[in-house]
Amino acid sequence: MKNEAIENNPILTLANVSKNFGGVVAAKDINLSLYPREVFGLIGPNGAGKTTLINLITGVNKVDQGTIKLNGEDITNRPNYYRARAGITRTFQHPHLLQRCDIETNLFLGIDLANKKNAARDIEDREYLDMLLDRAGLNINLSHSIGKLAYGQQKLLEIVRALLTHPQVLLLDEPAAGLNQREMERIDKLIEVAITKDAAVLIIEHRMDLVMSICDRITVLNFGNQIANGTPEEIQSNPVVVEAYLGRRHNA
Repeated sequence: MKNEAIENNPILTLANVSKNFGGVVAAKDINLSLYPREVFGLIGPNGAGKTTLINLITGVNKVDQGTIKLNGEDITNRPNYYRARAGITRTFQHPHLLQRCDIETNLFLGIDLANKKNAARDIEDREYLDMLLDRAGLNINLSHSIGKLAYGQQKLLEIVRALLTHPQVLLLDEPAAGLNQREMERIDKLIEVAITKDAAVLIIEHRMDLVMSICDRITVLNFGNQIANGTPEEIQSNPVVVEAYLGRRHNA
């Protein structure tokens, strides 16, 4: 979003966060802060530890050391449901939807799990839902089965569901993977909605055109290590990043 007015106080902070799986270093001394109305990019080669970092933020995996704070509160040892109810929402590389249920059930189940079901059913949220579906380009019947939606539509619907929880922190794990250009542009429109609601957005993505166009700041991971931080312009010209990631991708 190229936000020029990032708030002074971060919503989410990670300080010296580390995680090992046996002898594999998934995250080592990771330090980052997410601010309201900011889009933060997290990039790196496959296996760099990007999804692991989201799992640590959401509480799916426990950190080995370091601290995670949400609005100044230490949530390092809080369970994942607490973090969801506190405003941390995520999507997945592959949509996590209930294939046997209709679209509406899938949408509002996510809101119920975030403990916001009472607010979700009122007229205002229905209008908000209509706006989100329009931004996503989803002209759909909510009573239809999820299985009637194409893969790209399911991924966009998962972002819509995440936004319905009014998150403080929105974590997007490869939202553009498997999407065409028009669908990728829809992601941009949905992220704009999150920004207008003062959320902080963290996006993991291999589509560098998307990352470089919407992110305010970027962190690059490689083998669990934070090898670079900066603006898109700084990251693109960083020789360490070019060697570890961008250069390899372009050469491939």
